[in-house]
Amino acid sequence: MDILKNLREGYSPSNEELYNLLKDNSKETNKALQELAFEICEKYYEDKIFIRGLIEYSNYCEENCLYCGIQKSNLQVERFRLKASEVLDSARNGYRLGFRTFVLQGGEDPGLKDDYFLEIIKSIKESYPDTRITLSIGKRSYESLKKMKEAGADRFLLRHEAASDRCFSSLHPSSQLKEDRFRVLKDLKDLGYITGSGFMVGAPFQGVEDIIEDIRFLEKLRPEMIGIGPFIPQEDTVFKTYPHGDLNLTLRILSILRIMFPKSLIPATTALNTISEEGRILGILHGCNVVMPNISPEFARENYKLYDKKKTTNLEAGEYIGNLGIELNKIGKKIVIDRGDPIGEKND
Repeated sequence: MDILKNLREGYSPSNEELYNLLKDNSKETNKALQELAFEICEKYYEDKIFIRGLIEYSNYCEENCLYCGIQKSNLQVERFRLKASEVLDSARNGYRLGFRTFVLQGGEDPGLKDDYFLEIIKSIKESYPDTRITLSIGKRSYESLKKMKEAGADRFLLRHEAASDRCFSSLHPSSQLKEDRFRVLKDLKDLGYITGSGFMVGAPFQGVEDIIEDIRFLEKLRPEMIGIGPFIPQEDTVFKTYPHGDLNLTLRILSILRIMFPKSLIPATTALNTISEEGRILGILHGCNVVMPNISPEFARENYKLYDKKKTTNLEAGEYIGNLGIELNKIGKKIVIDRGDPIGEKND
């Protein structure tokens, strides 16, 4: 296929070529994309799989994203908010298990001010200077982001969610603006964060053209980390009867992203493993090089329900990292005790 040859050589595909790749669910095309993505990932990262310790600190949120189970208006959620000491206990346990990057993930909790995060960031860096800290804490002001960067935060994950106006507005109330998310992503880049963005596959009202627009946005942003996963409905939202995202399409997009962004860190997400028992391994085979086991307290894992049937045990849990390593070894990959810096990031 000429398009695969051009992709291998680093050419950006046209919108028409992207459209054809995204629509082509043939075994031949899926296999060709998967093999090229796996090859490119091995070229840059060899057999290494990087692990991140996910700590879900709060499911309070002041936003009302229409698809999300922890949206402000959902009164069925049993809310929790970890004390700073509980987050630090999780990090301590994670370090013992071999994690060298911690991801703080939560809702946009109005009850948590900058001091909460600054205390955690400084404490982790003082106790474990050989680690990286990734924040996934939603939209923040430039001043807030700057303070956290100066305190020791290294990376920041903020999915742009949808680049097209039509698709974004279908997922959010009118009070939430796409431009606000884009502004934060620009601030993160300006401040020197290792930046991650991404989108859901199969989101309500999403079309192939919308996915192409998402990919074009990522080309402009050039994030070091890209997180995508299938949309999964949540029973307390307006999209509760909407079907989850297609597995094959998600895997095809993962392959395309690995080929187009060869040096990026791309996780095999929990959502992928939720719609398929083999989702995580399939993600690795299609170019992913990061996994994010959960090291939160058990009650937090159970109540951080962005979507239904979220996997929280077995290979998703940090305490089973050894089992995950065995599964990865079967496909020629290995977990490394490493901060897992993207290619080109200063390894200080």
